[in-house]
Amino acid sequence: MGLDKEASSSSSQLDAAPLLPQHGLHGGGPGAGGHLSSQPKTFANVFIAVVGTGVLGLPYTFSRTGWAAGTLLLLAVAALTFHCMMLLVAARRRIADEDTKIASFGDLGHAIYGAPGRHAVDAMLVLSQVSFCVGYVIFISNTMAHLYPIGADSPASPLLTAKALFIWAMLPFQLGLNSIKTLTLLAPLSTFADVVDLGAMGVVLGQDASIWLANKPPVFAFAGPAELLYGLGVAVYAFEAIGMVLPLEAEAADKRRFGATLALSMAFIAVMYGLFGAMGYLAFGSATRDIITTNLGTGWLSVLVQLGLCINLFFAMPVSMNPVYEVAERLLCGRRYAWWLRWILVVAVGLLAMLVPNFADFISLVGSSVCVVLLFVLPAAFHLKVFGAEIGWTGLVADVGLIVIGIALAVSGTWTSLVQIFSSSNL
Repeated sequence: MGLDKEASSSSSQLDAAPLLPQHGLHGGGPGAGGHLSSQPKTFANVFIAVVGTGVLGLPYTFSRTGWAAGTLLLLAVAALTFHCMMLLVAARRRIADEDTKIASFGDLGHAIYGAPGRHAVDAMLVLSQVSFCVGYVIFISNTMAHLYPIGADSPASPLLTAKALFIWAMLPFQLGLNSIKTLTLLAPLSTFADVVDLGAMGVVLGQDASIWLANKPPVFAFAGPAELLYGLGVAVYAFEAIGMVLPLEAEAADKRRFGATLALSMAFIAVMYGLFGAMGYLAFGSATRDIITTNLGTGWLSVLVQLGLCINLFFAMPVSMNPVYEVAERLLCGRRYAWWLRWILVVAVGLLAMLVPNFADFISLVGSSVCVVLLFVLPAAFHLKVFGAEIGWTGLVADVGLIVIGIALAVSGTWTSLVQIFSSSNL
């Protein structure tokens, strides 16, 4: 779903895609009863898989990169993400057969590189899912601290800030929710959360437009290279959903037109992201905050939207953490349920959220590091291994270039984001 990006490494986690038909998710192949996804449903599934909380940090990112640079970055990342998704689809189509079922990113990694391939995907997906959940907690706590200020203005410890106090308050409830073995009861919240997400975006865009018409602050179009790296990380984070592309393609009724449907959906999302980011920045200029909803004041509609997003993310966290528990319990507990391990991970997520000063800085770090590797490096490496010399010089240069550029961007973008985070924490 949009608000809890599910990027599982195994087919057992695909229930988080609420619009996917269930027959293909529990052992039956496509045709084992029911109906495959039509093109409109595939379009909707792609939208649900991609759109998430990262969109709320785009206006602040545009205030750093400039409105034109931010828009161009989003379009470029959307195009590269689509290309890398199709690389995975092409690799799966080439090696899958009746004896080799490849239902997920992790399955593909195992089929191509063996155990190291699955471990690489597992590691990146665990890091990304934990990071998404840290982002959820930061969003909830920052929003609540904005709406209901509590605590001292300058506490001695980051563990005692207003944000931290809200995290401590929600922690016992999250420990209980994350102790649930099966999350079937939480699944209906997926679709509801997407409706709330779209409604929130609509409200924010409407208020942005009215504020911009009344008071047009000064804005700029382009910033320097360091800010562009920062914006790239946020853009990559906003589009990260590559773990769902193989299940979505498997469930598409017309697989020959899956690429066209995916391209149309990605283009639509890129335009929507660009409009949302630009309008937020144009409305508030240099005063744009890291979570755009906190710019909207405390009117009843704004408060309702913010509380709705917080409630949905609160219940989304156990669903998003489920792939992490799957991998951790498989590696440390022989696939046995371990409540204590889940509790340790939940507390770790909470502590990380307390220590990160800025929502947009954090998603830039995640996008620059983990998501760049997931979106660009691994798909290109998998495609290169499967097709080898068949792809010719053009394909070879494209794959190797993606790997090299992806690694370079991961290193430089991670460094830039860390510098920004530490400088923010010292202010």
